[in-house]
Amino acid sequence: MINKNIIALGFVSFFTDMASSMVTSILPLFIVYTLHEGVYKLGFVVAIATFISYAFRVLFGYLSDRYQVVKPFVVTGYFISAVTKPLLYMSGSWQSVATLRGVERVGKAVRSATKDSLVSAYSAGKSGKTFGFHKTMDIAGELTGSLIVFTLLFYLGESETLFKNIFAFTLIPGLIAIVIVLFFVKDAPYKTKSKSFELKKDYGLLPLLFVYFGFVFFMFNDSFFLIKAKEVGIATVYIPLLVVLLNLTQTLLSYFLGVKIDEIGAKKYSRSLLFSDFWLRLVYILIL
Repeated sequence: MINKNIIALGFVSFFTDMASSMVTSILPLFIVYTLHEGVYKLGFVVAIATFISYAFRVLFGYLSDRYQVVKPFVVTGYFISAVTKPLLYMSGSWQSVATLRGVERVGKAVRSATKDSLVSAYSAGKSGKTFGFHKTMDIAGELTGSLIVFTLLFYLGESETLFKNIFAFTLIPGLIAIVIVLFFVKDAPYKTKSKSFELKKDYGLLPLLFVYFGFVFFMFNDSFFLIKAKEVGIATVYIPLLVVLLNLTQTLLSYFLGVKIDEIGAKKYSRSLLFSDFWLRLVYILIL
């Protein structure tokens, strides 16, 4: 049985990532074709958002350990993300988009490590199962958000007004997520404090992290896939379905693989899953 706090956090991620997917499914098209800023400006936006997200995760993870702050960071992070996405409605340049995406990614950084610690605290020794369930809810939210965008584009047609209204509409799922995390998720403070970074213990992981960050998040970012799809002639209305296709496999497999990891151990899976993700993205970009 999955702990009720894990289920609640799953729905928090579901609604948050629904809102995120409603943005990311069309934001590259909005920047390049609506604002006419060019693909290289999209690259700036992606780079800024990605750097901020990952650079600050270490900081807030450390602060959470050092001062035993858990749920407040989770709530704050989700609140920042919820209120910044709708503000894209007022964006008229790549600079304003980059600023808002950067702030939104600060929210992701604030909540990321502490959310994972909450999931771990309520996993009851079944981390693979609980994280697999959480990932399933996470990706299911992204899938749902992309389907909502596809439906709106299909029936209402592509326009700047529709794009901006979609950005504004993300406030609703964002607020739902905040209500759930505020009233249905119990805090789980840490039992130990961390006073310093211990990079020596994690040295063996650094090469894998370098490969993952360098190839997956920068060179093969999904935003550029969507632009490439537009360039090869795929109609805008169908581009969100590409995001659905990307997310569907993760939704179907995350929980199953999480259970399997509990059975045979995470170490045997980690390298194979990392590089399988890399090769799948490589095949995807070669097809396009």
